Amino acid sequence: GATMRTHTFVLSIALIGLLGCGDDESSGPGPVDNAGSACTAASQCYPNLPDGGVLQGGAAECLDKVSNGYCTHPCAADTECCAVDGECLSGHPQVCSPFTNSTVKYCLLSCEDAEVKAAGDADGNAYCSRWANASFGCRSSGGGSENRKVCMP
Repeated sequence: GATMRTHTFVLSIALIGLLGCGDDESSGPGPVDNAGSACTAASQCYPNLPDGGVLQGGAAECLDKVSNGYCTHPCAADTECCAVDGECLSGHPQVCSPFTNSTVKYCLLSCEDAEVKAAGDADGNAYCSRWANASFGCRSSGGGSENRKVCMP
C-alpha cells in the first residue's frame, strides 16, 4: 500500500544522500580501513575502537617514513592484526611484517596474490588502488626474509 511506498521512497532518498557524500580530493576515496590511514600523529589512528580499545601487539603508531603517514600498530603475528573489535573495517586482510628493514613488525594492508585473485582484481596495484587508497600500489614491505606484499603509497 501507500505506507510501503512511502517507506521505500524515504529509504531511497536516504541512500542517495549517503552515496552523494564524499570528498572530491584528487587523492581518491581514501583508505577503507584504520591501517593505512593518513596521519601526522598516532593519536589520529584507530579513532573508533570501543572502550579505548587496546590493540594486540602494541599501541597505534603513525609511520612517518610513508608519505602522508600510515596508521598501524606493532605485531608479532598476522593474527594480531584485526584481532580487536573496530580495528579492521573493510574485511580485507592485513599481514604482520617488518617495514623497511625495521626489526619491529607492523600490521600492513596485504596485497598478496590470494587476496588479489579473490577480489577479482587484475593485479596488486589495481587491488590496492580499489580497496586501500587510490594513491596506493602493491609493493614489498622491505622486510628482508620476512618480506610481504603490502599496499602503500
